[in-house]
Amino acid sequence: MTAYEREERRRSKLTRRVTRGFVPSALTAARETAGMSISDLARKSDVGETTLRRWENGGGTPQIDSLRTVLRVLEVEDLGTVVSVPHDERFPGDWRTLAKLTQFELADAAGINVAKLGRLERGETWPEDPGVTARIAAALNITVDDLRAAYVRARNRPPQTPA
Repeated sequence: MTAYEREERRRSKLTRRVTRGFVPSALTAARETAGMSISDLARKSDVGETTLRRWENGGGTPQIDSLRTVLRVLEVEDLGTVVSVPHDERFPGDWRTLAKLTQFELADAAGINVAKLGRLERGETWPEDPGVTARIAAALNITVDDLRAAYVRARNRPPQTPA
């Protein structure tokens, strides 16, 4: 493994956010449609069989980097097939997930650090620089207004509700 590959792997592990709106039965259906057993999918995706079983049984939810790998193996292009969060309930992190991006990848695309992006996703701070919000929205393929509305929802969410 090259130094670049090690760094990419380390960075991909920075996102450990649980995927909101994950639909376990949809993953099972996608796997069955692809004609794969759980053990086949585990072998081809390098995601543990126990982990996949937990996802399909609703005992856990995947992080976006792992889910993205599994969907690639299943040849499922649209993440919306297995993740469903209504448009008017999305937080910034949901938009990122639906864009199949880790926090690191989105922060890199927007030219900001991951900590600043995390604060936006949790509804703690809105970037002062309109260029930053425009770059984030562009990377997510949404409008700045959609991003702002998601931020306001995250900011006003009930206590103990993950963003």
